[in-house]
Amino acid sequence: MTYNITSKKIFLGSGSPRRKELLNKLKIPFETIIKNTPDETYPPDLSKKDIPEFLAVQKASFYPEITNLDATILITADTIVLCNNDILGKPANYDEAFEMLRMLSGRSHNVITGVALTSKEKQKTFSCTTKVFFKQLTDDEINFYIREFKPFDKAGAYGIQEWIGMTGITKIEGSYFNVVGLPVQMLYTALLNF
Repeated sequence: MTYNITSKKIFLGSGSPRRKELLNKLKIPFETIIKNTPDETYPPDLSKKDIPEFLAVQKASFYPEITNLDATILITADTIVLCNNDILGKPANYDEAFEMLRMLSGRSHNVITGVALTSKEKQKTFSCTTKVFFKQLTDDEINFYIREFKPFDKAGAYGIQEWIGMTGITKIEGSYFNVVGLPVQMLYTALLNF
C-alpha cells in the first residue's frame, strides 16, 4: 500500500540503501535511479553548512533525462559530518575510518543533510542539522566496529543504526533519521508543498 501525496512521478537519485529504505518507509511510490557522478567538489569559499545543499543540487544536474520530463520530481541528497569545523566524508580505508571515529570519540559533531527536489519547472532545496554526542570510545570498540561493519560508505565512518550507534551515542539533538541519511519528516512536508 502506498500513500500518494503528489500526482508527479518521484525518482530518487541515490545509490544509498539507507535513503531508499527510509523513502520506502514513507510509503510514497518512487523509483530509484543510480548514476556514478563525478567527485563531489564545491567552491572553497562556500560556508561548510551550505555544502550539502550545494552538492545535492550538483547531483541533480546529472539527471537531465529525469528533470526534463513533465510531471516528475527528482530527489537528490548529500550528507556531511562536521567535527571541529573539519568535514568528515566517507573513509577511504581502515586507517581513515579509525582516525575519524577517534576524532568523534568523547565529543559532539553535526550531521548535515542537504536535499534538492528538482522538476522541469522548479527546484527547492533545504537542509537539516542534527547534533550527535559520542561517549569516549576505546580503541577496541573502534576496531571491532570497523572490522564487523566496514563503514566505508558512510560519512564520518559510522551508521547511527548500527552497533556503534547503539553502544557509543549518548544523545542526539534533532532528527534521528537525518543521521541515518535523509530527514524524512522535512522531505515529506517539502513534497506536499512542492
